[in-house]
Amino acid sequence: MPVNCDIYIIPFINSPSTPTFRYSNLLSIIIANLIQDSLESLGLAIPGTAYFDPQLNDLHHYNNFKHANYWIAEMEKEVVGGIGIAPFSEHENVCELQKLYLTPKAQGLGLARKLMETALLFASKHYTKCYLETQHELKAACKLYEKFGFVVLPEPL
Repeated sequence: MPVNCDIYIIPFINSPSTPTFRYSNLLSIIIANLIQDSLESLGLAIPGTAYFDPQLNDLHHYNNFKHANYWIAEMEKEVVGGIGIAPFSEHENVCELQKLYLTPKAQGLGLARKLMETALLFASKHYTKCYLETQHELKAACKLYEKFGFVVLPEPL
């Protein structure tokens, strides 16, 4: 279904051109709540998911890496989603796609695809491969990842 309102994808850290959207505690808390609400609604508020990520309320950690960023999506002046790219610490030239989540009102509008395109374009300028971890229960996300060429590995990296 096409979106009938403006949607903005804004890098809120590591972007000198958008200083008003640089990391802030409020944005980090908003994204953390969005992620936790999403996981709770799916019964995935369990250890091993982003729900218990110790850095979830502290997204400024993206600033600690040279080629990392987190983008937020806004709809009608409300934060409705986000996605991040960060180096995958155990492998050279491999990044990790992190924390792609949308509010229910933003789902099904093509916004996840736009966020993926934004993040993967950034990643392609700095890395040769991109890794992600997800839950099989997130069927829509798994389909999206497959459309972007991700394949299921026999085991985590």
